Amino acid sequence: MDLTKESVEEIDAERDMENTKKVEAALFISGRFLSLQELVALTDVNPLLLKKILEDLVDKYKSSGISVIQQDSLWKMDVSEEYTWMVNKLATGSSEFSKAEQETLAIIAYKQPMKQSVLVKIRGNKCYDHIRKFTDMGLINKKKMGHTAEISLSSSFYEYFHLPQGEELPRQGE
Repeated sequence: MDLTKESVEEIDAERDMENTKKVEAALFISGRFLSLQELVALTDVNPLLLKKILEDLVDKYKSSGISVIQQDSLWKMDVSEEYTWMVNKLATGSSEFSKAEQETLAIIAYKQPMKQSVLVKIRGNKCYDHIRKFTDMGLINKKKMGHTAEISLSSSFYEYFHLPQGEELPRQGE
């Protein structure tokens, strides 16, 4: 079989498209920032080609409801800034968190860092299950302190709810 210049270009274009799809899928499903090394390991795409694909994806999604975000050398696909209100509404209104879990998480966010023993006094023993769930999801950090633990929000909490980290969280009525 003789390869013409056109057929080689077609094969290259197909390979480029396949690589783009793999990177796009990895960013979409991860839900978190990924390093270039993680993306290379997941997709098996050449690092130089990967950077070009990421730049192309930023352009591709620029005027859509999705955006590809670069933070230092980390990359993530997320909902565009203008639609985060809708995601927050879905996240807090969904069955992913029960009303009791939402209340427990709100207290942690308001009083952090706080002792687990204080949270148990406020919320009751059921909050142990909530703390376990939030820890498993990576939304809170739990650090042993004597007979109790100190609980605080993790950076994943801010990413999950599309909130700016380092700023005070809005209080009810604000």
